[in-house]
Amino acid sequence: MKVCTAIPVRYAETDKMAVVYHANYLLYFEDARTRFLEELGYPYARIEQAGYMSPVVSFEVHYGEPLRYGDVAIVRTWVSESRGTKTTYSYEVFKQGDDMEVAKPCVTGTSTHCLVDANTFKPVSIKRTLPELFDLYEQVCER
Repeated sequence: MKVCTAIPVRYAETDKMAVVYHANYLLYFEDARTRFLEELGYPYARIEQAGYMSPVVSFEVHYGEPLRYGDVAIVRTWVSESRGTKTTYSYEVFKQGDDMEVAKPCVTGTSTHCLVDANTFKPVSIKRTLPELFDLYEQVCER
C-alpha cells in the first residue's frame, strides 16, 4: 500500500537559495506518515490514546532535484519494514505533474520508528502491545 500526500511548498519553507530547506523534508515526511496511518485506518491519535508514542529513531534522506516556492510536493509513502519492535517508512518526493512511474524522485528517504510507553518512554513491542496495528503493517509492508 502506497499513499500519496500533496504538500504545497510555502515561502517560509525555502532558504536563501530559494529552494526547500533540507530539514523541511522531515516535516513533509511526518505529514505523509500521518496521512498514511489515517488511510491505513489506524490514526496516530489512536496510538497515543492507547498510551504509546512512536518516536523516530533514525532518518535517512537523499536529495536530488530541489523543490521551490509554488511547487506542490507529492510524497509517496509506504511501510518498507515491519518488525516486532521497529517500523520503517519509505518516502519518495515528486513535483506535482511529474509522472511518478518514470520520473526520478526529487528526494527519497526513510524513517525508522519504535514504540514507547508514553509515561516511561521505555520501548515496547508493537506486536504485543498493539497487535492490530502490527497486523496492518504486516499486511501492507512492501519489502
